[in-house]
This record gives sequence, C-alpha cells and structure tokens, in this order.
Amino acid sequence: MNRHTRRKRLVCDVRPKNIRPVIEWAVCNYRETHLMSPFDRFLHCFVVVVLAAVFLVVEPARTLGQGTTFGQGKGSRPAENGIQFGEENVQRWQVGIKIRANGHCRGIFATAPIPTDWPEQQVVILEEDVSPEIRSLSYRTLENGVKQMVVTIPQLAAGRTAHALVTVEVRRKQILAPKNGLLFIKPKKMPTAVRKFLTSSPFIETRNREIKLLAREIYRDLPETTPVWNQVAAMYDWVRDNIEYKNGKLKGAAAALKDKTGDCEELTSLFIALCRINGIPARTVWVPNHCYPEFYLQDDYGNGYWIPCQAAGTRDFGSMPDTRPVLQKGDNFKVPEIREKKRYVAEYLRTQSVKGLPPTVNFVRKTVAGEEKKAAFGGFGGF
Repeated sequence: MNRHTRRKRLVCDVRPKNIRPVIEWAVCNYRETHLMSPFDRFLHCFVVVVLAAVFLVVEPARTLGQGTTFGQGKGSRPAENGIQFGEENVQRWQVGIKIRANGHCRGIFATAPIPTDWPEQQVVILEEDVSPEIRSLSYRTLENGVKQMVVTIPQLAAGRTAHALVTVEVRRKQILAPKNGLLFIKPKKMPTAVRKFLTSSPFIETRNREIKLLAREIYRDLPETTPVWNQVAAMYDWVRDNIEYKNGKLKGAAAALKDKTGDCEELTSLFIALCRINGIPARTVWVPNHCYPEFYLQDDYGNGYWIPCQAAGTRDFGSMPDTRPVLQKGDNFKVPEIREKKRYVAEYLRTQSVKGLPPTVNFVRKTVAGEEKKAAFGGFGGF
C-alpha cells in the first residue's frame, strides 16, 4: 500500500467507532515521519491533533447517551448486542412565545425548552419567526442537555404584541430491545455524568423508609444468581402490578406507594427510586403529555447504555416504540432564574416593570398542523 492509498483510507475511515485504533496507528507510526515528505509529515501531525480533539469530545458524550456502537469502557461490543434503532418518525414542531401587553411593559425576559439531539433523535432548526419588538433570540444548554430558547424584549407598549417562534424538524427513531438483555451488568465504574442519577430528585424520594424497604424486599425474593436485567425487570413489574394507573395531581413516588395509585409521573418516579436505591442509575424522559424512565447498565466490555421502558401503558421493557419528540431527560435541573431544583424545565417569563394590567402570555408548543399548548404567565407547570 503506498502512502497516498493509506492517506485516503485514513480519511475515509475516521468514524467514531474507529477513532481509537486510528489514533493508535498514528502514534505508532510517528517514528516514520522523518521518512515522509514535508507535506505528508504536516498531514500526519494534523490528523493526530484533530483525532485527539474529536476523541476528547466524543468519548465523554457517550456517557450521557447511547448508540448502536457507542459506550464507554474497555472496548466496543458488536452493534447487534447493544441498543438498536427501529423506524424513524419525522415531525415539524413550533415552539416559542406570544405576548400581548395590556399595560406598558419593560424588561421582558422569557425562556422555553426546545427539543434537541439525543442518540435516538436528531433536531434541525428550520425557521425563526421573530417580530420587530424582539431584541434578541438566543439559545443555551443547561445541565443534562436541556436546550432553551432565550428571548428578550426591552419594552412593549400597551396594546402591542410580540412573538418569537422557532420551527424545528424532529427525526425520532424507535428503540428496539437488545437481543440478549442478560449480557448487561450493573455498572462497575460509575461515570461522573451518570452517578448523579443515583440520588434523590424532586418527588423521587430515595431516602423514604417505605421505598427503601420495598427495594430490599424485591431483591430479597430473587435468587442470588438472578441476572441484573431480570432484577431491574422485577422492580419494573412490581410497580406495574401494584400501582393502579389513575390520573391526578403530582404527588411523587412516596405518595404513590402509600396510595397504590398514580399516573405516568408517579409510576416512573417510583420505578426510578427503586432502581437508584439498588444501585442502578435511572432518569426520567419527557415527551409531550407523557414521561417514562430509562435505566443505565453496562455490558461486560464496560460500554454503558441508557435503556428505556414504559412504566405506564403497554408493557415495553428495554424498548420504546413511542416516537414523540424527546423534550428533555432528567428530573433534577438547576435553572439559572429559579432558586430551587426542578424536576422538569418548563417555560418562564418575568418583567422588570408593568404599568397597568399584566401581559397576556401564550407559550407555544405544537406540531405545525396541531393545536397550541398554552402556559400560564411565568408558569412552571406541566409538560
């Protein structure tokens, strides 16, 4: 193989799953650079620097997500033994804010969460519709990957309206169950980005005495040789078999266990609490008008995966046929404008001053052909 053929193959084969061996090749062949032409020597050094930078970015990112071949640890298991994706659903969504001043308003500041990329989802901003009253429309990313649009309006005279609307294309794939869940094990070396999903969150009370007793009881009834996959399934089935689905106000995992009733939030919260108590990281996934849990396991190569399940509704353990857009993942967020932690990052609005009646505010989240979802003024309500 001449050096031109090698260069072409190197450039064409730089994919995330091949980054590590390519870097190793580049380092091992560093001694041969004195035999290269000046241009080839420059190209060799350039490739090493670029791949090292990509490796530093891609490798940590694998911790928060999952992919058909992405993980972290000693090596990569073949794709068919990890998480697989199914059919893709493409939707267009519009999110943003519409505001009408009923009295003169100054210093309006608003935020709204928008869908963002996850391993099973890709998001592209197609259009930004901003009225002249808007000074700025920007974006920021909070912890756990939540993306927000940030809107500022210096002033809005009484009777005037303003809007900032963003249209996105969301490509969401189904998640298929692993072919052999018994290959997964409890995480041995916990990544920092995952470790925080072992502690309490708002309405996920891992320190509650009754929940801790239940977590131990479920494990105590299992044979010692029970695979971790089946241990998690036992907690999942206990919640589904013993907590009756019933819509109502948010009350959390402890209240759901006491009342033996709850909706998707309570069932999800109780399952997550049980997982965390037993050393299995778990978190909430939020989609429009619904939520479900994910739990984190590793294969014996040390590659980690977030694995979904449906706590309420049809039994789906290890898979997720739902293709509604993922709004955010997590349940213990720090929002800069809010002092206390939030289980969900909702819309937010504040004004420096208002002369007369407060403004009428509509936060928008809809499919392009759908109905608007409205939130109260400054509300941190549902999802």
